[in-house]
Order: sequence, then C-alpha cells, then structure tokens
Amino acid sequence: MADRVLVTGGAGYIGSVVTAQLLAKGCEVIVCDNLSHGSKKAVPAGAKLIAADTADRTALDCIFQEHRIDAVMHFAAFIEAGESMQVPEKYFRNNTVNSLTLLEAMLAHKVQRLVFSSTAASSRRQKSKQRTRSV
Repeated sequence: MADRVLVTGGAGYIGSVVTAQLLAKGCEVIVCDNLSHGSKKAVPAGAKLIAADTADRTALDCIFQEHRIDAVMHFAAFIEAGESMQVPEKYFRNNTVNSLTLLEAMLAHKVQRLVFSSTAASSRRQKSKQRTRSV
C-alpha cells in the first residue's frame, strides 16, 4: 500500500513540486491549501485538493480521519519578509500558531512523520569590504 501524504501549502510553488515528486514515487497525496497564495492550477493531477486552512482544527481532523494520513509535509507558511515586518502578527499566527494546530492534529491522529519547511527564503553572506587606510 502506498503512503498517504498530506502536503500543506501544496498549491504553492514548493508544495506543488514536492506533490508531483511524491505522485511520481507512487504516493497518494492529499493537498491542504487555503489558496491565499497558491493556485488550484498548480496542484498536479492525481493529487486530491482540499481547500482548507491549517488554522481549522475541525477540517484537519476530518482530513486525517477520512484519508488515514501516514506522513505530513508542511509548506503552508507566509514568506514575504517585507510584509512580515509590517504585520508580524499575521505571520506569527500563520507560521507558528497554525503549525502548532497542525502538530496537535497529527498527535491526535497518531501521525508521527513530518517534513517541515521553515522558509523558502534564501540568503547569502555578503562579502565584507576590505577597509584600507593610507598612512
């Protein structure tokens, strides 16, 4: 029997690519996405899309119960760095509180396998400029 994987944020760029890879490996994939930043069109054929939010514990419980989830891949985070400085509470709620709601649902349904993507942002170390001084 194939693993049943819940991919949160699966209608976004990273989530949809991971969903396609899971499907290619023979997994059954259930995508949970509130579509606030993702698109139905991004969800690969073969995956089941459930338009729900990770804040909605009742919806999560239904997903876990109905689909007998084996593992979760969590990509449902907000990543806009500039906006996160303007409205940090929005980012805290989604990226921290909603992740906790997902974890609580996983525990309640005895799902112990999780892949958590903390960010899609990347950075690189700036080369320090050599400071020279003439004497």
